Amino acid sequence: MDLLTSLKISSSGLAANKKRMGAITSNIANAQTTRTAEGGPYQPKEVVFGSEPARENFAEILEGELEEKAQAVHATEIANSKKAPIMKYEPNHPDANAEGYVAYPNINTMEEMANMIEASRAYEANINAMNTAKSMAIKDLEIGRN
Repeated sequence: MDLLTSLKISSSGLAANKKRMGAITSNIANAQTTRTAEGGPYQPKEVVFGSEPARENFAEILEGELEEKAQAVHATEIANSKKAPIMKYEPNHPDANAEGYVAYPNINTMEEMANMIEASRAYEANINAMNTAKSMAIKDLEIGRN
């Protein structure tokens, strides 16, 4: 695999994980938001990843030339979660319904923090892969001069 392909794959991972960290940050910041401009509680965001080029199955990845096998990742969309809001009895809250319940976003802050750590580690791994590819290219140039 050449340097350009390695850098393209790693940079696509960086971009995808940056979007994922942005969505997680938004979820954590809005974990207690009961009213949005659209109405109702904040809808947690989920990042959907896809591969480029998309393959139908794993066997297609194993066939062909090395550069043809290489796949980059990208965030195909940032979708609203389908989780139902959590209803809490707070009759004095300004967003309480007629029965006194307030709809809160269904966000588990601990789960979001674990996802943030996972995304930051994936981001870090892609940086390390880029740095390794650059170091190998520099060594190739040094060997070529000798």
